[in-house]
Amino acid sequence: MKVLIIGSGGREHALAWKVSQNSEVTKIYCAPGNGGTALENKCENINITEIKNLVQFAKNENIHLTIVGPEEPLTKGIVDEFKKEKLKIFGPDKNSARLEGSKVFSKNFMKKYGVKTASYESFNNAHNALLYIESCEYPIVIKADGLAAGKGVVICQSKKEAKETIDSFMVSDIFHGAGNEIVIEEFIEGVEASILSITDGQTIIPFISAKDHKQIYEGGLGPNTGGMGVIAPNPYVDEEVMKAFYKEILLPTMKGIQGEAMDYKGIIFFGIMISKKGVYLLEYNVRMGDPETQALMCLLETDIIDMIKHAIDEDLEGYEIKWKNLYSCSVIAASGGYPGNFKRGFEININSHKGKIFISGAKLDGDKLITSGGRVLSITATGKNIGEARTAAYEALNSITFNNIYFRKDIGIV
Repeated sequence: MKVLIIGSGGREHALAWKVSQNSEVTKIYCAPGNGGTALENKCENINITEIKNLVQFAKNENIHLTIVGPEEPLTKGIVDEFKKEKLKIFGPDKNSARLEGSKVFSKNFMKKYGVKTASYESFNNAHNALLYIESCEYPIVIKADGLAAGKGVVICQSKKEAKETIDSFMVSDIFHGAGNEIVIEEFIEGVEASILSITDGQTIIPFISAKDHKQIYEGGLGPNTGGMGVIAPNPYVDEEVMKAFYKEILLPTMKGIQGEAMDYKGIIFFGIMISKKGVYLLEYNVRMGDPETQALMCLLETDIIDMIKHAIDEDLEGYEIKWKNLYSCSVIAASGGYPGNFKRGFEININSHKGKIFISGAKLDGDKLITSGGRVLSITATGKNIGEARTAAYEALNSITFNNIYFRKDIGIV
């Protein structure tokens, strides 16, 4: 069995590692992959990124299954193009991917189908948005409508900050069109949780929960990043939270997917807020999270290929996903300066084989791994409790060095 994995980050490395454990899989192509996937068992990187070229490659190489990692190709319709050629692919079609690709579409979907979420207004005109914030209670949340690499959400503590955000999104156009339309919503205070799930369009099965640490600095301070670390399961997601999540978020979402006749056979990621007023949906993602995937793949007992096959065949009802009775902690090592300006090109020295290293932003140069991105790698370790998992992760991370290495020291302290 030959598998094609689309993407180049830590999420894709974790997926490739997990897929390689299936005995039927003989070859995994990673497009374009990274320095970690280049070294992973059964894997080969291919330098192809254009959708039409990926389709042709899948046909030429008789690829049995394609798994899409990042959101961008999903929103561009990669699933639609593969299905036109009768190629098996795991992910939602272009229409369904708007749940992540457009915050306005997503919020309207939530409202239409009764998904519990923060109240909001949307704007495609900066003047009207500026008028609206004059009467808002602060803090408020401003979101760019389109994809912004995880940086299109700002919690504004004041009217001044809100004006600056609207200006940067809509006037200065820092996201090159993704901020031309925005959502302004009420701020809900609480604890965030990530609940990744798999759906076949008729059934949604949630994975175990995770807790992401988005901000660059300890204590949840500083600008948002793509994620600086994660623990799983999330200690705040108890039975009561899951009951509310099922009733007020998951079931209405399933009703909406069916009501809109979406062709959705893939991952649906619920970003939720656990507050004193209840459990609210913050956003949908239509793919696995990063670094949530790294933490979850180290806990997943069920064969991932079997699980994906059941989703593609619309056969998830009654399917059981098994997890190890352990906790995991994944810590990101980044280049100093990220998420702003940072330098590339430093050799990575690895002096430990404890935990599992997933490469995010590094390339293979000969037999050396060289930094090439802001988030360079992650270490994921497991343990009988969160404390044991995080201790093991940091012990392993302390034996990895490269110039200007930076990581948060409080991942898993909740």
